[in-house]
Amino acid sequence: MQRVKAVIKARHSFQRVGFPSHQRCFSAQPNYAPIDDFQEQVSVEGRAKSRAAILNRPSALNALTTSVAARLKRLYESWEENPDIWFVLMKGSGRAFCSGIDAVSLYHLLNEGKVEECKRFFETLYKFVYLQGTYLKPHVAIMDGITMGCGGGISIPGMFRLVTDKTVFSNPETQLGFHPDAGASFYLSRLPGYLGECLALTGEKLNGVEMIASGLATHYCLNARLALIEERLGSLMNDNPTVIESSLAQYGDLVYPDRSSILHRIDTIDKCFSHDTVEEIIDSLENEAAGAHDDWCKTVLRKMKESSPLSLKVTLRSIREGRFQSLDQCLAREYRISLAGISKRVSNDFSEGVRARLVDKDFAPKWDPPSLKAVSKDMVEYYFSPLGELEPELLLPTALREPYI
Repeated sequence: MQRVKAVIKARHSFQRVGFPSHQRCFSAQPNYAPIDDFQEQVSVEGRAKSRAAILNRPSALNALTTSVAARLKRLYESWEENPDIWFVLMKGSGRAFCSGIDAVSLYHLLNEGKVEECKRFFETLYKFVYLQGTYLKPHVAIMDGITMGCGGGISIPGMFRLVTDKTVFSNPETQLGFHPDAGASFYLSRLPGYLGECLALTGEKLNGVEMIASGLATHYCLNARLALIEERLGSLMNDNPTVIESSLAQYGDLVYPDRSSILHRIDTIDKCFSHDTVEEIIDSLENEAAGAHDDWCKTVLRKMKESSPLSLKVTLRSIREGRFQSLDQCLAREYRISLAGISKRVSNDFSEGVRARLVDKDFAPKWDPPSLKAVSKDMVEYYFSPLGELEPELLLPTALREPYI
């Protein structure tokens, strides 16, 4: 219990260091049927002194496409410049906030040879994440429901993150042959202890209470009270972050993780996931599972062994490097990793993972390389190497928008 209290206490320093202060799904099996009108994919609610962007692809669990990311970026840029808009909100329609990238669409684009369109998606998305992380006006993300993958990237870098009893957060990318991106290596690496490595490598889920305790979220309320909070925010005539925070807290709840929470395993997590290599992490988990007969260790071991071996090694290095980098540096590195992943020059694991889990749904991916032992240092290094003269790096406006450290 003392350790859990320490984790909860640590979230305050996490928020101060990792994110703006007031002074400044894969496995959910969505239906990826397209919505023809791009504007309808992100609808807008106008309030007296604020605007709300609503992710509106409920049948796809609000998965992100290039058009969605581009519209979000345009809207946020225009709202930031508009002196009549004092703060901004984002929420999702249906049972999800955002389930991450529209992996099936990217899969089909890659099969059609449209690699440049895939590159444009990652460039557009990461630029929006940077805009979000350096936004000059108060921002409230209502993370109600499924929040997976880069759904965290478009919300967690903002000032306020409201979660509910319906929130389910996870980063299951390694099970798709990919890596946690869109700023995930920035915010996961700043979680207490080695919780970030655990979430990134295993895809373990957090509920809203656990997000509050770990510092990923700033406010918690019951789903049933969301309408009251939105009504209160919509009536505000003030851009003072303290006033916005008070409005969020007015209908909030004081909550603590229950006994089954992953946060009660923080000592085991730190013991196992602090190792330098994926192999050592797995060995440590196996020793824990054998010695304590711990079902949780067996579960996360199974998830890791089902994941792409190459993705596991790339992800561990990405999170470790993220501990010492600013948001823009993390996004630039993640861009290199993503482009290497879709290039198929080292491995086809991303397409294979999407095929196995989301397209054919046989859940039997044929990873290449097939084992951790077969993953060479050169393979991993390729994902972190500069893109070269013919492939421009991700360019972010760091001279105009100072990144948070």
